[in-house]
Amino acid sequence: MRRIIISLILVAAGFVGGTYAARARVPEIDKVSGVTGKNSPIADQVDFEPFWKAWNVLNEKYVPPDASATSTNDKLIFNQKLVWGAIEGLAAGVGDPYTAFFPPEDTKIFKSDISGNFEGVGMEIAIKDDVLTVIAPLNGSPAEKAGVKAGDKIIEIDAKTTRDLSVEEAVSQIRGPRGTSVKLTLVRAKMDEPLTISVTRDVIDIPALKTETKVGERGSVFVIHLYSFSASSPTLFRDALEKFANSGTDKLIIDLRGNPGGYLEAAVDMASWFLPEGKVVVREYFGEGKEEEVHRSKGYDVFSENLKIVILIDGGSASASEILAGALREQKKIPLVGEKTFGKGSVQELVDITRNTSLKVTVARWLTPNGLSISERGLEPDYKVSITKEDIEKSRDPQLEKAIEIVFR
Repeated sequence: MRRIIISLILVAAGFVGGTYAARARVPEIDKVSGVTGKNSPIADQVDFEPFWKAWNVLNEKYVPPDASATSTNDKLIFNQKLVWGAIEGLAAGVGDPYTAFFPPEDTKIFKSDISGNFEGVGMEIAIKDDVLTVIAPLNGSPAEKAGVKAGDKIIEIDAKTTRDLSVEEAVSQIRGPRGTSVKLTLVRAKMDEPLTISVTRDVIDIPALKTETKVGERGSVFVIHLYSFSASSPTLFRDALEKFANSGTDKLIIDLRGNPGGYLEAAVDMASWFLPEGKVVVREYFGEGKEEEVHRSKGYDVFSENLKIVILIDGGSASASEILAGALREQKKIPLVGEKTFGKGSVQELVDITRNTSLKVTVARWLTPNGLSISERGLEPDYKVSITKEDIEKSRDPQLEKAIEIVFR
């Protein structure tokens, strides 16, 4: 079993147990010129001489700010920091924004995040097109209440540029104790100038879903607004479907807008209510020449062909949202309405490097049942509908209106 994270930072992420752990050794203070304890054949094929030369130059020539820091213990601490920095460089070297090394403090923060217990602003962020980007603020979160929108580009945090900042470094700057605030400078589509928003941090309670019935001249439509794929989401989704079954309508809209993802198992379970047993929900691709893992429907499949259903998506729909939407479109021809999804289709595994450090590494990619790479393309809607600034000001939702129109056809 592996620790698998299919969500992003600042929200509880899906994972299953199992780790690799090893104690890192602190290199000797004296000059070093080789690899100690190497166990990979790759180490024999790579020239490490430049690395050790740089290591020795730093030990011989670098002068710390504190001139009194010359004890053996100070030197050990210095060398340990070089170890962490070297591993961070290794992780950065693969060029993947989701692969990162967590030194002790960052490991503590990340494990707090995936447990779901943390204080912050409540939004999902990632690197997109080399820019720190908001995937979606969580429903009812401080970020949403302050006016942060899905797709916002974060160019400054507390007046400091985010250029060359990793997601993990951004998280450490954005999060903080309840009651404190952080200023985010954002670039938003269709706005000429950046805007600065102050967000007051709070305890983040990750929402799951809510339901409502829309009643019009042509009849009623049951809407499930799904905000995350948490551990409790499958049970709540089942209860919502039971309410739908008793609502007297056969028209259903599943709203995945602004849903940044969560547990893979939750997405598979939800898809199973609409798909026969054994139907592919998502494929897990591990690379050329490796056998893929296929996740299949559990076959609850309780709805008849009379069901009229539409799924709403936008740029804040990511990860597990894309898995569910992609599976239901390809396997049941359920139409998608809204805007293109975020395109977060990679799988991260959290590996313990030492007892208090860890490496989050991308180990696979998600493919839809028909083999579409979610990471490369995201999901394009069958009916593209945008929401304008005027729509927001007048409290209009043209995407939902389009979905309602479709279910009555």
